[in-house]
Amino acid sequence: MTHRCNFYIASDIEKLTRKRDGECKLGERIKMPLKSQIPTPGSESNYQSFLNDSDIRFVLLGIPEDIGVRANYGRPGASSAWLPALESILNIQHNDSLPSEKTTVMGCVRVDDLMEQSKGLGKTDQDIEKLRKLVEYVDARVVETVEMIVQCGKIPIVIGGGHNNAYPLIKAVNEALRKCAKTSKQGINVINCDAHTDFRALEGRHSGNGFSYAFAEGALHKYAVLGIHEQYNLKTILDKFNANSDFLMYESYEDIFIREKVNFTGAIEKCIGFTREGYCGIELDLDAITNIPASARTSCGISAVQARQFVHRCATELKPAYFHIAEGAPILSHIKADNKTGKLIAYLVGDFLKAVYNKN
Repeated sequence: MTHRCNFYIASDIEKLTRKRDGECKLGERIKMPLKSQIPTPGSESNYQSFLNDSDIRFVLLGIPEDIGVRANYGRPGASSAWLPALESILNIQHNDSLPSEKTTVMGCVRVDDLMEQSKGLGKTDQDIEKLRKLVEYVDARVVETVEMIVQCGKIPIVIGGGHNNAYPLIKAVNEALRKCAKTSKQGINVINCDAHTDFRALEGRHSGNGFSYAFAEGALHKYAVLGIHEQYNLKTILDKFNANSDFLMYESYEDIFIREKVNFTGAIEKCIGFTREGYCGIELDLDAITNIPASARTSCGISAVQARQFVHRCATELKPAYFHIAEGAPILSHIKADNKTGKLIAYLVGDFLKAVYNKN
């Protein structure tokens, strides 16, 4: 694990937490490991013992990369979501509804060397091939890091990077649950609020085919997508969903908001009903939300309130295996000092924490 993750300690959290007299922030109450429990080169990690021996339920993890997005001919910027999101999360006000003491920040997957290797790679076929090869290395590091979290019985909350990271997340969670004998079923379910299915061809790893790779390998059992935009999804992909309706389903944005065949709440419930059995990963692509700086920003999406409702309902009614917020790119904002994306992510994470913790 020493080369897979940049582990954080209490002093890292203190630097990002804005203390104020008479207030208590989440960053002041979360549990962090001792410095001696953090792996160093040549030493054996005690981090797993820290997780196993604590009553922590939630582990925050960042993936500050945009290699997968660029490997899908997309705009860079998804690497910029983790730190502003973390700072906003740490400065949430602690209260009785928020399980601050049940939460830790593991750190971020170490991708700085891969990001350096990806510099200058553009949109030539040769560059795209190189980027897709680098995504495979990101996959391996995410799998190893997340698998340890789940084997310790904790729920990963993963922020940042492209939606390429859905594949290693699903793979890691499925493998860890099977190793711990928490499930005998092949593959976990996933519910995703997204303008796209991200079910493109198996043509080399990128942000557009995380779920199709997981499905092809059997790590993904049932997959429901809420709010896809019909004009931005390939006919061949929609045909594949319709031909595999026992395992794949979607509710389109147009059916919900334009043709009004189903209301938003009803569409969420249909997706939840499809993925209810067993463990379920919860995915949210920020490009589904109107005018949020993201890799594929949209001017016609759901509202921030509807995104929060999606997270709350899924976390309440499903058995969450993980929560993943992808594609946020605050660096693409036209406002230099933008903190909107980080604060929205903090709202979404807070909604997830409270919904899971306060279940009856």
